[in-house]
Amino acid sequence: MIRSELLQAIAKENPDLRAEEVEQVVDIFFDEIGKRLAEGGRVELRGFGAFSTRDRGARKGRNPRTGEAVDVPAKKVPYFKPGKEMRRTLNDA
Repeated sequence: MIRSELLQAIAKENPDLRAEEVEQVVDIFFDEIGKRLAEGGRVELRGFGAFSTRDRGARKGRNPRTGEAVDVPAKKVPYFKPGKEMRRTLNDA
């Protein structure tokens, strides 16, 4: 599913909302998750799963064009852990 499909699904389920309102709700939802993760926090949606960050250490990488060794700095990466209900839904389908 892409963003536009998500917007259409929400609009279909909520005909009383204008398209701009649906888009605003989705924007706020994703922005708040991003902000919380950037602050080092965690976002838990019961029944769906939890978003958090993990530290990825510095390492040596390779430039695919030249094969030259490149230093890749340490960074934080987003991580999603599905909830029990989500795993059950996926495995029963």
